[in-house]
Amino acid sequence: MPNPLLDIRIGTMVRANLDDPATYIKQILPLGFESIQPFFWQTLGGKDLPRLAGQIREAIGDADVSVSSLGVFGNPLESGEVDRGVLEAWETVIDNAHLFGASTVSGFTGRLRGKKLTDSLPRFREVWGPLAKRAADKGVRIAFENCAMDGNWAAGDWNIAHNPDAWELMFNELPDDNLGLEWEPCHQLVYLIDPMPQIRKWAPRIFHVHGKDATVRWDVIREHGVFGRLPFVQMRTPGFGDSDWARVISELRLAGYKGAIDIEGWHDPVYRGDLEITGQVRALEYLKQCRGGASYLPNPA
Repeated sequence: MPNPLLDIRIGTMVRANLDDPATYIKQILPLGFESIQPFFWQTLGGKDLPRLAGQIREAIGDADVSVSSLGVFGNPLESGEVDRGVLEAWETVIDNAHLFGASTVSGFTGRLRGKKLTDSLPRFREVWGPLAKRAADKGVRIAFENCAMDGNWAAGDWNIAHNPDAWELMFNELPDDNLGLEWEPCHQLVYLIDPMPQIRKWAPRIFHVHGKDATVRWDVIREHGVFGRLPFVQMRTPGFGDSDWARVISELRLAGYKGAIDIEGWHDPVYRGDLEITGQVRALEYLKQCRGGASYLPNPA
């Protein structure tokens, strides 16, 4: 019978721009990941998506591992050569998501560079309206990551979907049911926002969750303030940050979320480089513990 624990799977992100992402997947699956999110940085880099989908399916084999979503992280709202490649990547990934067994594609909204956030809304509607329809016709949902990429309300280079006030504006512009969020507590803690109430309010729009956390360094804030010489917050791998992931997962379950929490690595100031996989495995174990790690087996008696 289906295991209800796996209504929320714990997995990891995989760089699809690697020369051989399928081999990397084969190497890490024995560690216990239950889902993967292949993602592209900006363009597809010449990848043949049907071929890549076949390679990833072969790498997974008969393991109980899902492709939770696909990622495209770039700026499709601008008109430079790379930006046009980002938009083309979104179109191609939406069209081919079904080959991976995925029904969600995630990434940044994009942004008009150097402009205040609200100046990007007309272009947001112009680009994402057709993409939302294209995705809906394919049975695909689009999830915008809540990462500021060092931007703010006044200016930025990559993304407008980093603030709850921005989410209100975005979904007023485009209320399509298949547009939502790729949410994680880390990016809210960076802005000293309590992430917990967001789950209750925004649950219908949370399509995918990234497993990334943060530590707010209150001692630095008290002495140096925010956005000063010393970093007042550090991005952390789950299990090393401030978030109570047992509460996060409980709230997600109460809200009816069914999907994956895919660990986003490569940001932790301690568990990186040679310690990257050490940190990710600790996060995997920790998140499974917060979710409930034992299989549910009814008493046959």
